[in-house]
Amino acid sequence: MMITIINIALLLIMPFLFLGFINRIKSRWAGRKGPSIMQPFRDFMKLMKKGEVISSTSSFVFRLAPSVTFAAVITAGLIAPLAGGKSVISFEADFILFAYVLGIGRFFTVVGALDTGSSFEGMGASREVTFAALVEPAFFIIIASLGLISGGLSFERIFEIAKGGDVAILVLPLGIIALFIMLLAEGCRVPVDDPNTHLELTMIHEVMVLDNSGPDMGFIMYAAGMKMVVIGALIANLVIPAAFPLWASLGLMIAVQALLAVVIGTIESVTARLRMTHVPQFLLFMTAISAIIISTVVLFIAGGIK
Repeated sequence: MMITIINIALLLIMPFLFLGFINRIKSRWAGRKGPSIMQPFRDFMKLMKKGEVISSTSSFVFRLAPSVTFAAVITAGLIAPLAGGKSVISFEADFILFAYVLGIGRFFTVVGALDTGSSFEGMGASREVTFAALVEPAFFIIIASLGLISGGLSFERIFEIAKGGDVAILVLPLGIIALFIMLLAEGCRVPVDDPNTHLELTMIHEVMVLDNSGPDMGFIMYAAGMKMVVIGALIANLVIPAAFPLWASLGLMIAVQALLAVVIGTIESVTARLRMTHVPQFLLFMTAISAIIISTVVLFIAGGIK
């Protein structure tokens, strides 16, 4: 019960701190003090109190999409292992539901954008689906490879056992790099996307939510931060030793999330987003890593690697 409460608290609080920490790092690189780390929470509360402007050409799908997306990300967060390597919801092959729940959230974001009838939002929806088609297969290959090592199909079992053995020395660093690329893509961060840009032709996720406002916009921002924390938790579980006590594991989980925020803030401060035509090449790098991982695991199981 204690782990469940801690994990739910982490899931609800960390997204605001994660986004706030990224903004603070970017401010430091720009030579400014920057906003408070809690500024994303203040922005969220401000949006919750505002009214909404909804186009008369949109249907109930547009109104429903932000809430469904937010619910989908929360469900994925309950499945992902957080403090102590434990999930709130855990069962065999839970990583499949994890991926499909995130896919449902993305589907409703896309149909919500298409429902506005805006050509710009349709363009962003097309880009979102294209890039997701490159990320999702690689994610399945990586997690399935770790499942082959561990002999389990739940996140808890995969992350608990996959860290042992010689093959883990080869596979885990590659898995961390690949999941970090996934974090940048799913979180719509540089170099895949730029959350601060206001040029529709260069945006992916942000252009899909141009017509959202008020509480719906708050849910969208909250869900985006929560998705990064959830994927960051997967990375943290590849780093944190399985046998660590709960409080030590919790401290390391927070430290890894903070480190990820520092790295993301630094990347966004010292590099520019990629040209749109180069984004697929960047995401295919994750696919290449996943192919190396599964090849290594298969060779290890077959006895080709001693």
